Amino acid sequence: MGIHPKIGITGLPRSGKSAVMEKVLSMLKEERGRELTARNQSDTEIIGGICTEPILEGGERLGYKIRDIVTGDEGEIAHKSIDSRLRVLGYGLNTAELERVALPAIQHAIDNCEVIVIDEIGKFAVESEAFVNAVRTALEVDKPTLLTLHKKSRHPLLQDIRRRDDGRILEVTPVNRALLPYKIHKLMRETY
Repeated sequence: MGIHPKIGITGLPRSGKSAVMEKVLSMLKEERGRELTARNQSDTEIIGGICTEPILEGGERLGYKIRDIVTGDEGEIAHKSIDSRLRVLGYGLNTAELERVALPAIQHAIDNCEVIVIDEIGKFAVESEAFVNAVRTALEVDKPTLLTLHKKSRHPLLQDIRRRDDGRILEVTPVNRALLPYKIHKLMRETY
């Protein structure tokens, strides 16, 4: 087990997991950017990995896309209109797109970035064995790692993260939503 924390952000749908994650990332970027400027170092890739975003149309969630934080490359991983035998929560899954974007993004973060971000390990992504293996590989690397986890998932990968000595699972609630980013940031800073 490494010294760097593996922090899992969990919470009910629409609890604000993504907003908490974004705030932590912007705080880390800003702070590391200042430190690097002070030392006249170029802005190395501080954060790498993937973000998951809803595909909205007229306020309705039609699906989800995944984005490589470093390159901006995107892939549609779940959509109501995808005709797939893999269906979760009424969405058809496209694991090929998930793997095309996520696998290189996670590997790049492992190799080149200071912080690994995997948002979100949930009902869609765990349908891909290759994705699950990539996450397991990332967890073995001693770097601060930020994950968002589907609250109700019983997948072995999420169970393993919950059991880790260097893992901290924090739940987003309406009460702590505003302060949680600062708490997570502090946890990550302690080992930086």
